[in-house]
Amino acid sequence: MVGDKLWAIGFPNTANLFMGIFSFLSKKKQQAAAPGTVYEAIGGEPAVKAIANDFYNVMEHDPFASELLAIHPMPLTRIRHVFFLYLKMWMGGPNDFEQQFGHPRLRARHLPFTVTPALKAQWMYCMRKAMMKNVSDIKLANRLLVALDSLAEHMINQPDDK
Repeated sequence: MVGDKLWAIGFPNTANLFMGIFSFLSKKKQQAAAPGTVYEAIGGEPAVKAIANDFYNVMEHDPFASELLAIHPMPLTRIRHVFFLYLKMWMGGPNDFEQQFGHPRLRARHLPFTVTPALKAQWMYCMRKAMMKNVSDIKLANRLLVALDSLAEHMINQPDDK
């Protein structure tokens, strides 16, 4: 075969060459946002970063979210950044979160913390305020909030105290 002859004189195996090119292109694709994603629709990295920052600003300054703030590590600088990376990936942008931290495993990452329906409501309150401030397409913002509400519901691991 031609491929075998090329390999014998120092050219890479055709299949390996193809797989190498495919792997390289796949990695490049993972680095860029997929066309037509929510990430692009809301304005890319600046918008996602604003949502993540405003989410934590609301948590820090609104008394309604005081219990939620109390379970977060201080200062919030690192968690803001990690949350931004996660949101960026979740919305279809570059997958920096997974490259730095591995698969999100959100429920497993939250199991060490008591997450109640009340804390979920506070989380959604902060997210709703951040989303409405930064996403001009209200229908899109509402669709994102519905999806995030479902995700937040999955994090609940304890009932509210009576």
